[in-house]
Amino acid sequence: MTTSAELRASFLDYFEQHQHERVPSSPLIPANDPTLLFTNAGMVQFKDAFLGRERRANNRAVSAQRCVRAGGKHNDLENVGYTARHHTFFEMLGNFSFGDYFKREAIEYAWDYLTRVLALPPERLWVTVFIEDQEAADIWLKEIGIDPQRFSRCGAKDNFWSMGDTGPCGPCSEIFYDHGPGIPGGPPGSPDQDGDRYVEIWNLVFMQFNRDAEGHLTPLPRPSVDTGMGLERLAAVMQGVHSNYEIDLFRHLIEAAAQATGCTDLADKSLRVIADHVRSTAFLIADGVTPGNEGRGYVLRRIMRRAIRHGYRLGCSTPFFHTLVEPLAREMGDAYPELRTNQAHVERLIRLEEERFAETLEHGMRLLDEAIAGLSGDRIPGETVFKLYDTYGFPFDLTADIARERGLTLDLDGFEQAMERQKERARAASQFGVGHALDIQIQGETDFCGYDRLQEEDATIVALYRGGESCDLLEAGEEGIVILDRSPFYGESGGQVGDRGWINSETARFEVQDTQKKGDGVLVHLGRVEEGQLTVGDRVDAQVDAERRRATALNHSATHLLHAALREVLGPHVQQKGSLVGPERLRFDFSHFEPVSREQILTIERLVNREIRANHLVETRIMSLEDAKASGAMALFGEKYADQVRVLRMGDFSTELCGGTHVKSVGDIGLFKIISESGIAAGVRRIEALTGAAALEWVETDEERLLRIAALLKGGREDIDERVTQLIERTRRLEKELDQIKAKVAGAAGQDLAAQAIDIQGVKTLAARLDGADPKSLRVTLDQLKDRLGSAVVVLATESDGKVSLVAGVTKDLTDRLKAGDLIREVAEKVGGKGGGRPDMAQAGGNDPSGLPAALELVPDWVAARLS
Repeated sequence: MTTSAELRASFLDYFEQHQHERVPSSPLIPANDPTLLFTNAGMVQFKDAFLGRERRANNRAVSAQRCVRAGGKHNDLENVGYTARHHTFFEMLGNFSFGDYFKREAIEYAWDYLTRVLALPPERLWVTVFIEDQEAADIWLKEIGIDPQRFSRCGAKDNFWSMGDTGPCGPCSEIFYDHGPGIPGGPPGSPDQDGDRYVEIWNLVFMQFNRDAEGHLTPLPRPSVDTGMGLERLAAVMQGVHSNYEIDLFRHLIEAAAQATGCTDLADKSLRVIADHVRSTAFLIADGVTPGNEGRGYVLRRIMRRAIRHGYRLGCSTPFFHTLVEPLAREMGDAYPELRTNQAHVERLIRLEEERFAETLEHGMRLLDEAIAGLSGDRIPGETVFKLYDTYGFPFDLTADIARERGLTLDLDGFEQAMERQKERARAASQFGVGHALDIQIQGETDFCGYDRLQEEDATIVALYRGGESCDLLEAGEEGIVILDRSPFYGESGGQVGDRGWINSETARFEVQDTQKKGDGVLVHLGRVEEGQLTVGDRVDAQVDAERRRATALNHSATHLLHAALREVLGPHVQQKGSLVGPERLRFDFSHFEPVSREQILTIERLVNREIRANHLVETRIMSLEDAKASGAMALFGEKYADQVRVLRMGDFSTELCGGTHVKSVGDIGLFKIISESGIAAGVRRIEALTGAAALEWVETDEERLLRIAALLKGGREDIDERVTQLIERTRRLEKELDQIKAKVAGAAGQDLAAQAIDIQGVKTLAARLDGADPKSLRVTLDQLKDRLGSAVVVLATESDGKVSLVAGVTKDLTDRLKAGDLIREVAEKVGGKGGGRPDMAQAGGNDPSGLPAALELVPDWVAARLS
């Protein structure tokens, strides 16, 4: 057993044989932890189980979890390529107990697996425990029989784990592998422990306590176990190599990267960076992340651009990074089929980013090389680093990477000061105030009855809020929040807007202007008391605005059909990236690498409208999450779902998990019309569409517009395209004739103007106005004058509607001494403008015509000064 795939399967099989539920890897986007950018450990998907919020049918689990550490607190990005074991992407093997077994069994399983199943020699293993954890020490020393000479007690820094400043925590026991005396470094707990000889391969975390805000530890009623073993580190041990980059998973990728970049040195650290980064890049994109300028998208872009820059370092200036997705899918596609499913999409997105970054990289490298060449020491100034980042878009971490390669350091303080000055300027320029959203914390759950009816005649007010504070009553004219024990109002979620309507008691009327969800499912009705007063405990009649709800339902059901149609027409890589469903229209964001063509838009519309005409019943069923997925229901990638989910089915065309409100039959949608398609981020497109009466009104308005155009063209709808074509052709012909006339006029003007040129040391110099000319005519006249005058400098100007246009020309024989770009900049300053161009021709504009006489007068002096 030597390959990484065999090790992964062996670990999962071992714990499955010991009654652990085999759980698939969760996505790299955490569904239940907004504090994390990415899933960075195997326990992330089980966090709710450890916190007691989720009850699992099996209190034992085992997984091989894909992880990324490249942003926020857990950030290994800058170390990748420079050490033997740091990665942005890695696989964490883990076994978990949720209040079932504890220290003894966890230790026994680990030792049995390592020494019996993998046959690792005990004399090569070293064990550590928390210095205060005598229980774990006794198990290792007295029951397992570990050699006391290969055992350490360590402090909290190394051997005590916590989920946060408060919450579940407990001691750890770590298992290290000794790579032998030929590698420097001492055992854990020694002064030389940071060496590479002893490498941690497995960490057993015993969740034993709960830490409160004061730091007090209270024993947990159901202590648990969370373990983690890096597959790459284990593979290095089993394959007899010291560096993770020498294992089979990386060796094949490094060979592919070498071939793609033309590098012949397989030990080059840039190949290691590229091999690591294609793993994190491909898996992040497959999990729905797209390159962007913030959050997860920004981290992904940093990873991709770092890899591309290392290819550039190896001499590869053409796109190459995308070609490594295929060998990666070949290497890991069996374990993670989503790699193969999304391979084409991943390749396209990477290729687009490579092309987009190419110009920035080349320009930034040139500027950085110039800055480094001019250094007097070994420190790159902070202002230089900031200018590269802010003005030219050259990422900070790339500058740091290059500095490290060349033995240089960065002026981090100077960079931070420059960044802070920019932030101050931005804050000073901002004219917008910052609103503070109402954020009340409410416990409990509202019984939602809005799937079956739009009115609840026997609800009770259980809480009221005014200005974010709990109160006993709301009076006429006051704005506030009403909480009911049960409600037909849908709270905003899943992209669907919250309901509006009214809450009436015998003496009061409350207009619901929005409905939100809070906490575990409390429906929050926001609005205003129109008359009377509401009191906690009042029995009320809650009534949803039925027409608004119906219009919203049409649009929500249509998004499901649209999603299915997009995947059918564009491909299975399409994933929902966001939506907004209201009564007026629907908006649907989705992953796709290029604009959707007009032909594809029409095909998508036809598919949706075909399903509408089929008028299938909309079926909803409550079932387990596993049964729902087995039935083919589509879930939003990375979304956290309960064990029991609501499955919405529309014929055989669309089956999705959804908690929103929908039509009874697909035919109720009536008509579906796409009104816009656009890009909103790299790899993310947006479609806006209308349904029902709104779609029909849009078509009717379009029809009226078409009839008006036909009337203007003195024809009918049937020949409007022919008449428009004739009109365009006639316009083009007239424009061509006008250009010819302008050229003749310009030629005549040029003859007259040539006589006005003065001689300055053998250079014909002319600065003149050419009123009535457009910029194109100015350029034509300029060229004619340069040809006619020989060695010459010419500046022409025209003014129209308060705007000044300028052109400057210098004949080729003079451009070594006189440059048109330099001349035009000085001339343009006089008219409140700026410009530039080539040495022989430059253009400018300005908005101060009063300065034109002075601008033209300076031309002869400018020429004379530079010829003297």
